[in-house]
Amino acid sequence: MDISPNHLTLKRPINVKAVVTPRWKDEVQQQLQAQINQVDGQLQQLDMQGQRAIAEIQKQSLQPPGPQTLQQIESIQIQVNEKKSELLEQKNQSLQNLQQVQLLELNQEVNQFQLEGLFSVQPGDNLISKMQVEILLRDGVVEEIRGDL
Repeated sequence: MDISPNHLTLKRPINVKAVVTPRWKDEVQQQLQAQINQVDGQLQQLDMQGQRAIAEIQKQSLQPPGPQTLQQIESIQIQVNEKKSELLEQKNQSLQNLQQVQLLELNQEVNQFQLEGLFSVQPGDNLISKMQVEILLRDGVVEEIRGDL
């Protein structure tokens, strides 16, 4: 390829799409289920840590607990509940994604992720068409490269 001295190398976003196949669906569903299971584990661990911290404070305090002890316990419960809300939101998002994947039709194209790539331009090139490049994968294998390379 003969490039004139007044060319420029630029970066462009490259959309990577996947063709929905039974294998692709299985892999994505397994990934999402693993995320859901991980969040469930984090929720259980969070509960145990919160209970342990509260039990430790109660063990070290006077009986009945004073206002400072009650404030510490309340603070722990607030922190645990905030983190729980965060984790439940993540789990909810993964569950919604799982449901969406199950509804996808075979051979449909879906956005997978985005990469950056370098390309050259020179006078006379159509910059807009050079910016619109995408890669299509089928089960992880490049099936097609679309656009002006």
